[in-house]
Amino acid sequence: MLTENARRFADPATGKLDFESVLDGLLIDGLVDESAVQLLRSISRGPGGANSSGPLERIAASGWKSARDPELAVDLDFLSRWLADKVDLPWRRIDPLNIDVTAVTAVMSSAYATRFNVICLEAETDHVVVGTTEPFDEEWQRELAGVLQKEVRLVICNPADIRRYLGELYQMSKSVLSAKKETSGQSSAVQNLEQLMQLGRGGKLEANDSHVVSIVDWLLQYAYEQRASDIHVEPRRETGAVRFRIDGVMQQVYEMPSSVMAAVTSRLKILGRMDVAEKRRPQDGRLKTRNDQGKEVELRISTMPTAFGEKMVMRIFNPEVLVKDQSALGFDKQEANLWNDMIRQPNGIVLVTGPTGSGKTTTLYSSLQMLATPDVNVCTIEDPIELVVPAFNQMQVQHNIDLDFAAGVRTLLRQDPDIIMVGEIRDIETAQMAVQAALTGHLVLATLHTNDAASAVTRLLELGIPYYLIRSTLIGVIAQRLIRTFCPHCVETAEVDVTEWDDYMAPWKAEPPEVLHRPAGCPECRQTGFLGRAGIYELLKMTPGTKQMVLPDTNLEDLRKQAFADGMRPLRVSGLGKVAQGRTSYAEILKVTPAPLIG
Repeated sequence: MLTENARRFADPATGKLDFESVLDGLLIDGLVDESAVQLLRSISRGPGGANSSGPLERIAASGWKSARDPELAVDLDFLSRWLADKVDLPWRRIDPLNIDVTAVTAVMSSAYATRFNVICLEAETDHVVVGTTEPFDEEWQRELAGVLQKEVRLVICNPADIRRYLGELYQMSKSVLSAKKETSGQSSAVQNLEQLMQLGRGGKLEANDSHVVSIVDWLLQYAYEQRASDIHVEPRRETGAVRFRIDGVMQQVYEMPSSVMAAVTSRLKILGRMDVAEKRRPQDGRLKTRNDQGKEVELRISTMPTAFGEKMVMRIFNPEVLVKDQSALGFDKQEANLWNDMIRQPNGIVLVTGPTGSGKTTTLYSSLQMLATPDVNVCTIEDPIELVVPAFNQMQVQHNIDLDFAAGVRTLLRQDPDIIMVGEIRDIETAQMAVQAALTGHLVLATLHTNDAASAVTRLLELGIPYYLIRSTLIGVIAQRLIRTFCPHCVETAEVDVTEWDDYMAPWKAEPPEVLHRPAGCPECRQTGFLGRAGIYELLKMTPGTKQMVLPDTNLEDLRKQAFADGMRPLRVSGLGKVAQGRTSYAEILKVTPAPLIG
């Protein structure tokens, strides 16, 4: 229930938010200059001054800065937060990932929501949560509560966000419902793979239907906006799930009927130039689109047959994410100097190791972009080409014509290269060709899948590379992980238990920081406390000491000890350095990194 104090911002005649009262409130709070307010009032009273936009939009259009903080813009977010505080209602940032589109769009019609510029954000059994910027307009509140027989709880939202998501959510819901009607009766609740195969042969019309096209466009648009690295389209018994991986964590986005999901999958397969009829075998494809800023974004598509249909994963390769400078990657000054020294050698092998999704591709592409000057010939062999870069000469593995990594490196050696990038060393043939390229005067950058840097040496030995060739060609190894970094809008200082700090950091003579930080959670980071990711690194440089440890029966523990003695910092120690800088949490480092095996 709104208080009498809150109602001073309402126009008694209309029950709407009053423009003059809002300006008075901003003046009283010292947030705007009186001269600017008087100017806006005179403009509003003049011919054409009043318009159909609400008071908050009219004030935000002035482009004012806060009188208290010149760095702070008096925009719609600022004004809606201020209003929420004044009328004692919660403020909420509309997050489409946290909205059950089917449930909230069933609460009221699109026309009704648009008429009052309100949006349902939650629909529970006993109440609904509705976003508005007109908390004093009680007409629709009484009507809605009477129709639903539920309590209506108000939250204040950015009016521009309300208008935007009203259109997008209702259009999405309409597209799914329309697509469901068109596919009704064409599929059973539980589909086996043979039934899916029959549906696929007749499904091309469905895949190109305007409703399905709208759903796919919405899906890709939201993925780009939410900084997703992967889109998962997962069929289930009755309904399919769409999930995004954001900052390394899976987030549920939407659920849709199985028949609609099958049509969406077919549409994406068509766009990715895949065989729509083939549903029994895994397939790979590529898709290039543009985001809302008009920049090209590539997606790598992979399908897999499951019990309820085809599961599809789309990995998003945003050029702005894949090619970064070293500070954005997460290198500190010492690590950047060591890494640059390794990759600027005239010949030899540099290995990048880590599990899938640890940022190896980003590190390689960013480093190659820095090395690819006009006087250097950079050639790559990849499976697949993850980002087309004009500065490189890129070749893709084609297993159907026996063009594998080893054959690709053999071909590249005849292309007068200076630098060769091998997407992954998987077998003895590829490893042998990489060593041969290094021995003949080329710099080779390649990836391996190992848990730490020292294990890359033993992996090469296991593949069959003689120890003396490893000694003479391997320049160094970098192992890496990706950690979530604090949201700058809500990070807090706190006392955190660091009892294990000395156990890890004592050998490196690093004192625990006086002040640590913790994630608080805010609308900007969807209450997670983290926004974005950065790399942490373990760099092993092949010094004379470590080379002497490379033997036919190399002891991994002895190799690690020698590398530590020569200055290598374990992944966890590198991560704790990020904790000391206030960039991430202690718990995040313990979760992502293995315990350093110091011996």
